[in-house]
Amino acid sequence: MQGKVVLITGATSGIGQACAVAFGRAGARVAFTGRDAARLQQTTEQLRALGIAAHAIRADVASEADCRRAVDETVQQFGRLDVLINNAGISMRAMFQDADLAVIERLMQTNFFGTVYTTKFALPHLLASRGSVVGVSSIAGYRGLPGRTGYSASKFAMQGFLEALRTELQPQGVHVLTACPGFTASNIRNTALAADGSQQGESPRNEAQMMSSEEVAQHLLRAVRARRPTLVLTGKGKLTVFLNKWLPAGLMDRLVLKEFRKEKDSPV
Repeated sequence: MQGKVVLITGATSGIGQACAVAFGRAGARVAFTGRDAARLQQTTEQLRALGIAAHAIRADVASEADCRRAVDETVQQFGRLDVLINNAGISMRAMFQDADLAVIERLMQTNFFGTVYTTKFALPHLLASRGSVVGVSSIAGYRGLPGRTGYSASKFAMQGFLEALRTELQPQGVHVLTACPGFTASNIRNTALAADGSQQGESPRNEAQMMSSEEVAQHLLRAVRARRPTLVLTGKGKLTVFLNKWLPAGLMDRLVLKEFRKEKDSPV
């Protein structure tokens, strides 16, 4: 990573922020996006205190124009682009029958189209550097999760897009990684959208028992260095992907439903 330039979307907290630190400590120069000016400033100060060359960009990945500007600013600041980490994302927690359609649309716009937009504008630079495109997906991209229809749909779409892109770009030497961390300690559940589009405000799961964002970032760094095509993390995440492939659909549905009914105030 020495001398490389990395652009990370949604990097003012959680996995994105941990990636900014991990890739920066490995020698990369880091550009990153977020929507909150104060948190962008805090993350910039944190990175620079560690001796990491950092550039903050206030941008919303749901906006095509913002995604184009984020890539342009990165290249203007650092002169090149080697790694794009599509990390920005939001979740939801509501039964589909109760959810406002605007919630589903918002998840698709942020999680899927945010990845598509940013990758589209970054691609000419990544072709020049024979760099990497990373999509931070989810186990929900392998297995549909109850109460998270929009989230699962957006991650399935992301993974299909990245798989097709990986195949297209293989002859041109651009690396594409789809990373599925499993349940990770971050604020994504706190900011998950309820049926009416408001933020949930509280995690329904025990965050202390999850893999840390810092550990996920180290796995991502190693996967980019090794130019791996896929990454599935946590024992439960790997087991879910394995069982979903081999168990009858009806049995898997019952197992997943039983697991998610354990959540505090579960909508299912």
